[in-house]
Amino acid sequence: MKEFNSLEDILDFAINEEQMAADFYTELAGKMKHQEMKDTFEQYALEELGHRAKLEAIKNGKKYQVSEAKIADLKIADYLLDVDVDKSNITYQEALILAMKKEKIAFRLYNDLASAATDEPSKKLFLMLAQEEAKHKLRFEVEYDNNILTEN
Repeated sequence: MKEFNSLEDILDFAINEEQMAADFYTELAGKMKHQEMKDTFEQYALEELGHRAKLEAIKNGKKYQVSEAKIADLKIADYLLDVDVDKSNITYQEALILAMKKEKIAFRLYNDLASAATDEPSKKLFLMLAQEEAKHKLRFEVEYDNNILTEN
């Protein structure tokens, strides 16, 4: 696991992760054939950039609060096969699967980092980031449930 020497290291890491997530969703949007699907992934890219901005504000001294609310987990991603990310004609279903799995990995990463944190501010920051990823995963699972599972 990556070692962090300061809260600033954690924030730099998280800022980079959010930028990579935004790039990922922008790339997925570019592969979508239907405008509605393209718009969906562009919206997620904007949200990731919003997370990045929030983290940059924290890095610059803004206070943050960790919510105590639990985020639901439909566990849909747990039962889906991996899909090929390099497909040039990826379907909406495959894109949603990729997105769910990516958010699940990010959630686990931030929870593991919270468990390994040696100071309370770092632990709280990682838990906040884990919650953000859990919210995204839930939204993708609901989207999958509403638009893929109900059609089958």
